[in-house]
Amino acid sequence: MLNIKNILFQIKVPCFIKQQNSQKSWFHLNSVLRVLNVSLQNRCVVVNESSSDKQLHFMKFPTVWLRDNCQCNECFHQSSKSRQIDWVKFDTKVNITNITASDNSISIDWSDKHSSTYSLDWLRERDFHTDKREKYLNEFYRPKTKHWSKNDFKKILSTFEYKNVMEKNNDLKLWLQQLAIYGVAIIKNAGTDKTAVRKLADRVGFIRKTTYGEEFIVEAKPGAKNYAYLSTPLPLHTDLPYYEYKPSVNLLHCVVQSNSKGGENLLADGFHVVDILKKNYPHFFETLTKTVIDWNDIGEDGGLPFHNIWRSPVICLDGDGFYTRINHSIPQRDSHFNVTIEEVELWYEAYSKFVKLLQQESVSFKLSPGDILTFNNIRLVHGRTGYDDNENNVRCIVGAYLDWDIIYSKLRVLMKNYNKNEK
Repeated sequence: MLNIKNILFQIKVPCFIKQQNSQKSWFHLNSVLRVLNVSLQNRCVVVNESSSDKQLHFMKFPTVWLRDNCQCNECFHQSSKSRQIDWVKFDTKVNITNITASDNSISIDWSDKHSSTYSLDWLRERDFHTDKREKYLNEFYRPKTKHWSKNDFKKILSTFEYKNVMEKNNDLKLWLQQLAIYGVAIIKNAGTDKTAVRKLADRVGFIRKTTYGEEFIVEAKPGAKNYAYLSTPLPLHTDLPYYEYKPSVNLLHCVVQSNSKGGENLLADGFHVVDILKKNYPHFFETLTKTVIDWNDIGEDGGLPFHNIWRSPVICLDGDGFYTRINHSIPQRDSHFNVTIEEVELWYEAYSKFVKLLQQESVSFKLSPGDILTFNNIRLVHGRTGYDDNENNVRCIVGAYLDWDIIYSKLRVLMKNYNKNEK
C-alpha cells in the first residue's frame, strides 16, 4: 500500500525528535517554524518547503525522472559522475510505494524493490520550475548573449590585464563571461613575446589546431597563400566557414603595429545585424537561413596541401530558432552554387543587404603592441583596413583559436569554485 507522508519540521539543533508513525515530525531552531510537505500528485513528487511566514521552495519532480537519477552507488558512478543504471531493465512506469523525509533529504521506496535518497540541495539545483530552468540555461550552461550595435561598442567593450588573467581566477572568469555574453574583449599589456597567445590558450585549456597550424602569423607575405596575408584591405568575414566545426574564438596578439594610416581592426556583431534583418527584411532573413552555400579553401601551408569544403547557410539556427553561427567570407565562398536557377537572384539580393548592414554596423580601432583582441568567431565578423607595408613599416599579428567547448568548461569550473568560496 502506498505510504505518502506530509512531513512537518520545526528546526532546532542539536535536539531532534521524530514521530516515525505519524504524518508529522518536528524539531525547533530559534523559534522559527520550517515546514516540509512531501506528496505525490499525478506521477510527480511535490516538495513544498515553507517557513512560518513565507514559502521557501515549491518543487515538482516526475517519478520516472527521480528513478532515472537515483544517486546510490548501484545506479550512479560517484567518481566519474556518471549514470550507470541498467536501462535495458528500466521500467518507465515505475511507482512509488513509500516516501519519508528528514530535514535535508527525501527517501523513496520504489515498486522495483529499489530505494533512493535525494538531498534537498541536489533537488533545488534541478528544480523544474521555469525560472530555475532559465537561470541554469542562461547563466550556468551558457551565459545569455547580449547583442550590440555600432553605437553600443564603447559601452560594452571590456579590457583586462594580461598578468591578471594569467594569475587570478576571478579575472579569468570575468574575461570568459565577457566573451560569452558580448563576444569581444581586449587583453592589454601582454608584451611582444610571440608565445603570449599560446600561454593564454593554455590558461583556458588548449589551442585549436587548423590547417594553418596552432599559432599563425598574420603579416604581409610574398606569394601569400591566404587572403589575410596581404596588406590590402581585408573585408569583414568569419574565419574558416569551410570547417564543419569552425574554430570558435580568435585570439589576435599585436606584436608589431604598422605606423601607416591603415592597419585598423574592423568588427561587427553579426547577431545584431541578423536581428535587424529578421525585423526589417524577413524575406531576406529566411533566404539566408535556408539557402545552403558551399564554402571552400584550397591551398598549402607549411608543406601541407588542403582542400576544405563545408556546406552551410550564412545564418545558422538551432531547433528553437536561436542563432548558432554566422558564415561569411567573400574570398572563401565557392563558385559551386548548388541551388536551382530560380533561387540565385533572391539569394544575391539578400546577401548583398546583409553585407551592407554588416559594414554599416562595423567599428574600427587600432591595436597597440601587447594588445590581444579576443572575439567570438561564430558570431562576430572581423576585418582590417589596408596599410603600407615595407622594410621600415611592418605589421605582425600572432593568432590562435580556442573552442567554445573548452571555454565553457573552464568557465563552469571557475563559477563552481567561485560559488563555493563565496559560501
